[in-house]
Amino acid sequence: MILEFLKEYFTIILFLFIAGGLSFAFVVVNFFLSPSNPDPEKLSAYECGFEPFSDSRIEFDVRFYLVAILFIIFDLEIAFLFPWAISLGNIGTLGFVSMMIFLFILTVGFIYEWKKGALDWE
Repeated sequence: MILEFLKEYFTIILFLFIAGGLSFAFVVVNFFLSPSNPDPEKLSAYECGFEPFSDSRIEFDVRFYLVAILFIIFDLEIAFLFPWAISLGNIGTLGFVSMMIFLFILTVGFIYEWKKGALDWE
């Protein structure tokens, strides 16, 4: 029983071992070969505009949360669109209409965020 299982899934198990070994090797090589003296540009504020080593309890603008929520919404939209597009021939009219309703709701939400100024950065 176990031998038959290993025959069927040998390539997947081999792939997992190779991927795990390569990942571990890359982390170890990076640990030993990376420079340990970062330049001032690397230690400067990045993207959000805050110093990287300040107090973790500082307040920051709620727009960061709004952008993150928008990213999650549209990331989930793409996650639903790929399987839907592949099975479009099998799901019929009901599947098509339900996805159009889903996309319409997401579009209304996007327009609402846009009109409220969540995407305007000052």
